[in-house]
Amino acid sequence: MAQLSFAAEAVASEKIDAIFAGFESNDAPGAAVLVLKDGKPTFQRGYGITDLRSRSKIDEHTNFRLASVSKQFTAMAVMLLVHDGKLHYEDRLTQIFPDFPTYGNSITIRNLLNHTSGLLDYEDLMPKPYGMDAQGNFRQIQDLEVLNLLEKQTRAKFVPGSRWDYSNSGYVILGQVVEKVSGESFGNFLHDRIFATLDMDHTIAYQRGKNEVSNRAYGYTQENGAWVETDQSPTSATLGDGGIYSSLSDLAKWDAALQHHTLLSESEIQPAFTPVQVPGVQEPNGKPAAYGFGWFLNPYKGHRRMWHYGETVGFRTTIQRFPDDHLTIIVLCNRAGVVPKDLALKIADLFLAAGR
Repeated sequence: MAQLSFAAEAVASEKIDAIFAGFESNDAPGAAVLVLKDGKPTFQRGYGITDLRSRSKIDEHTNFRLASVSKQFTAMAVMLLVHDGKLHYEDRLTQIFPDFPTYGNSITIRNLLNHTSGLLDYEDLMPKPYGMDAQGNFRQIQDLEVLNLLEKQTRAKFVPGSRWDYSNSGYVILGQVVEKVSGESFGNFLHDRIFATLDMDHTIAYQRGKNEVSNRAYGYTQENGAWVETDQSPTSATLGDGGIYSSLSDLAKWDAALQHHTLLSESEIQPAFTPVQVPGVQEPNGKPAAYGFGWFLNPYKGHRRMWHYGETVGFRTTIQRFPDDHLTIIVLCNRAGVVPKDLALKIADLFLAAGR
C-alpha cells in the first residue's frame, strides 16, 4: 500500500484547507473533516463553531446529526437480527405487523432495505398539526405515527421489487421492525449491539426529552446574510431514516469495523454492498441506481465506492469509502447551502489521481 510522505501529507492538508476556506470562522457554523488512509487519520480538522451561543470550536469530538447517513446503521441493526436468526430478508411486512394492510403482503425486509418497497412517503401523508402550533409548541412526528399513517393506506406506489424509489418511510419502518423483533427500543438496540460494541461512546439515536447529545453541533441556515438556527424540523424525531448523531472520532471506529468485519463476517455483510437488481431501475437523475442496504454503490472515476449523504434542515453530511484504495472521507456540516459530497470528492481527487 502506498504511504503518504510527510511532505505529501502537508501538501494535501494545505489543499484541503483551501477547499474549506469558506468554513473557517469564529462566528459561523462550519464543518468537521476526516480523511482515513490505510485505516489511519491522514487529515482531521474542524472549521467554524458548533453554535452561535457557546461559540465552541468544532473538532473531531463534535457530534452532528447524520440525517440519512444514519440509514447504514439501521441496515446493520437489521442485518444483526438476520445474523441472530430472528429475521430473514424475505420476511413480509405483514408477518411482523399483522395489522398492516394487505398491500404489505408483497413488501419484504429486503425491499425496505434497498428502496424497492414502494411505500408512500410519510412526509406527504403527515397532517398539518406537525411543526409549531399556536401555543409555540414544536410537534414532531414519531416513528410509531409513521407506521400508523402507512397502515391507513390501501396501496403502495408500485409493485414492490419492480422499481427503485428512495424511501425514508422504508427506513423508519425498519427501525420499528428492529424494535418489534428484538424486544428493545431501536435506540437501545443500536447502543447495545453497535455503538457500545465498537466503543462509539458518544453516538446516539437522539430523542428530544429522553436523552441528550454531548458536544453537540446545532444546525443553521443563512437568511438575509445572517445565520439562523434551523436545528429541528417536524420530521427530525424519526430515528430509522435519519436520527443518529455522531462525530469524526466515532465514525472512524465505524469505518474500521466495516473494514475488519467486526460486527458481521465478510459473507454476511456482502448483501449491504451488492447493488439491487431491478429491470430499468433509475435514480431521480436518470442514472442507473446502485444501492445496497443503506449504501449507494456507484463507482467514482473507475474506483469502487460505498457512500451516502445526509440532508436535513441545518445539517449536511457524507461518508465516502473507497475500499480498494483504503481511503475514507467523512464531511459533517452544521450549515445548509453546502454539498459535502462534492467537497469530499474534491478531497478524493487529491488522493485517487496520484494513486496514493
